[in-house]
Amino acid sequence: MTAEQTAPADPACTGGLPGAALGGPVSHAVSRIARLHRTTAGRLLRGIGLYPGQEFVMMHLWDNGAVRQSDLIKAVELDPSTVTKMLQRLEQAGHVSRRPDPDDRRAVLVEATDASCGLHHAVRDAWSDLEERTLAGLGADERVELTRLLAKVEANLCGDDGDCRTP
Repeated sequence: MTAEQTAPADPACTGGLPGAALGGPVSHAVSRIARLHRTTAGRLLRGIGLYPGQEFVMMHLWDNGAVRQSDLIKAVELDPSTVTKMLQRLEQAGHVSRRPDPDDRRAVLVEATDASCGLHHAVRDAWSDLEERTLAGLGADERVELTRLLAKVEANLCGDDGDCRTP
């Protein structure tokens, strides 16, 4: 083998992609963007006293009212132990309450408290800030086109059955 055959690829020639990602430059970009987006969201949420993911729990409760904890777990598509820990923290902070379901005493109903109203506004503001940071420099038409293209990508990833529940 020549030195050229054993030398690592010049990053300038691969567009800065890791060698294993050369077959998936868009997937690599989406992964990096998703990670950066989640990190930025986490920073904004910490500023209002939430951990990443808790906002999805709260969004579901604000939009749906009291729900069984088991249904909430399915809706947010997280591990039951993760949701339980989130609910414990949210309950300690006064944002949610849990009580037995009167129709099934084995089930637990979870609901947003009246005290979470201020949090609702803070989450909305955080997500608006995140949206502006994410889309800074894009014009209105570009934002519409990006949303359209991302919807197509999402549909592709949902698969043939179209079962893509989102938090």
